[in-house]
Amino acid sequence: MIIVNPDKAKVIWKDKWREARKPLLASLDIEFMKAVETADSEKQAEIASKKQALRDVTQTEITGNTPEEIKAVWPSVLN
Repeated sequence: MIIVNPDKAKVIWKDKWREARKPLLASLDIEFMKAVETADSEKQAEIASKKQALRDVTQTEITGNTPEEIKAVWPSVLN
């Protein structure tokens, strides 16, 4: 019988979120630099907000305790 430690499973699942956000942050870094080059401060602020939302993703609470409930939580900002 396999027993799942929900706390460890949540940490592992959030690590998957971190991996999923890496390419998104990299893409936004490029967009941000383009906005800097064109002095588009409005676009810079918009991108900075998106990047902060990605950084905050790991603060999302996972309330379930079964593997299925844990995996069902996927922050929309990562889509």
